[in-house]
Amino acid sequence: MKLKSSIILFVFAISLMILPSCSKVKNLVGKGEKSKTTGWAYNEPENGGFEYHSGFQQETGPGLKFIQGGTFTMGRTQQDVMYDWNNVPRRVTVPSFYIDETEVRNVDYLEYLHWIKRVFVSYPEVYRKALPDTLVWRDELAYNEPYVNNYLRHPAYGEYPVVGVSWEQAVDFCEWRTDRVNERILIDKGILNNDPTQRDENNFNTEAYLAGQYEGAVNKNLTDLNPDNEERSVRWSDGMLLPKYRLPSEAEWEYAAAALIGNSQDERITDRKIFPWNGHWVRNDDKKVRGQMMANFARGRGDYMGTAGALNDAGDITVPVNSFWPNDFGLYCMAGNVSEWVADVYRPMSPEDISEFNPYRGNVFKTAVRDEEGNIAEKDSLGRIRYRNQKDEELVGRENYKTADNRNYRDGDVESSIVSDYTWNNPEHQAAGSSRMYVQGRGQNGSDFSSMITDDSRVYKGGSWKDRAYWMSPSARRFLNQKEARDDIGFRCAMTHVGHPANKKTK
Repeated sequence: MKLKSSIILFVFAISLMILPSCSKVKNLVGKGEKSKTTGWAYNEPENGGFEYHSGFQQETGPGLKFIQGGTFTMGRTQQDVMYDWNNVPRRVTVPSFYIDETEVRNVDYLEYLHWIKRVFVSYPEVYRKALPDTLVWRDELAYNEPYVNNYLRHPAYGEYPVVGVSWEQAVDFCEWRTDRVNERILIDKGILNNDPTQRDENNFNTEAYLAGQYEGAVNKNLTDLNPDNEERSVRWSDGMLLPKYRLPSEAEWEYAAAALIGNSQDERITDRKIFPWNGHWVRNDDKKVRGQMMANFARGRGDYMGTAGALNDAGDITVPVNSFWPNDFGLYCMAGNVSEWVADVYRPMSPEDISEFNPYRGNVFKTAVRDEEGNIAEKDSLGRIRYRNQKDEELVGRENYKTADNRNYRDGDVESSIVSDYTWNNPEHQAAGSSRMYVQGRGQNGSDFSSMITDDSRVYKGGSWKDRAYWMSPSARRFLNQKEARDDIGFRCAMTHVGHPANKKTK
């Protein structure tokens, strides 16, 4: 009996040792699967080593929430008291995507500043370019100097949303975040070594790595199933790296803020929302917290936080990014606190012009700079792949787009110009560019009267701590030059979702 028990225990122990390795083999997705086209097995060196990974499901990046896409009526949900007529309702479809649970915090941006100051030691202008404009707090007739000195860097404001950041700076932050997240993934997988000594062009960049131009702290490469090679670096087709962090499109932001998933049954949307919460009021109607403000905004003239002992939103300026209650997608402060940059170029009539699926205005199609042999050119001094706009002659015969810069498509191009004598062969008009649409004529001194709307005008959404309740509607839209910053505009990042829109494994 003792011998029998010992044998059973031995077999059990061996099985425990085998199970993990079996699990690993099972997780080599596609191993042994055969092509339905040729009958040859995938992922087999003896068959040439063609790799195919089926059943892929995207991982959720740090800080993000999954937003299941769908159709909704984008645009005005209340009276247009400003009479801008720039958010005419229109039904569109937004594919699934990810977006930050909260606005980007001061501590997040300080981490970014610390990294670029430490890494780009030979290019201090990169750090200076990234610095938020803390002088946005100044007011000729207010004492806001404490915020100039404290808001960004004092730990008391670490969890508050970063402000004073232009649209261009927000885009740069998203690119940096992409690289840091993907670098961490490769380190955790054991492919890269942690390298705090990386400097200047030797820093990790996702695109440079995928193009084979990263020569940093590689620990080990993957085994190449191609019998002609022994090993290889991670490819995009492995699905290991995440897509880019970026600013959300206006449609994505509005869809996420409205969160109509909480107001629908099957395919029937029962109620539209004025704000990211139900009802036309701005106070919570739950018994336990009845009467408390739902967001941080200016209740009325001179009233930014209520009276002492009964602060209505407890926000003299901004508040921590996870304040108040999340909407039905689990997102905080999609109304109030700070307005937020989105990716789109502003045009008043964009709702009439944009596509029904995944609408966005602002496409400038680019391609990587290549050498004479057709290979991707050497990366720039900051370790990034260089890009250029596509040339019109490269697009001859293409039907879906004719030129690289489509910011003015159907609104500012030749066909839609209100200037009757506009021609491409006129040097003066060529110098004015496609924005000639917004030139209103000649003044007495010979100068052009032009609109504030340019190709650098970017949309920002949502109300802020200094706005009235009207602007907290997700449909409200305003614009600002992409180089400018304010004390009431922040941002959050988004990411494209690949695969099944319900975030399920493909079959």
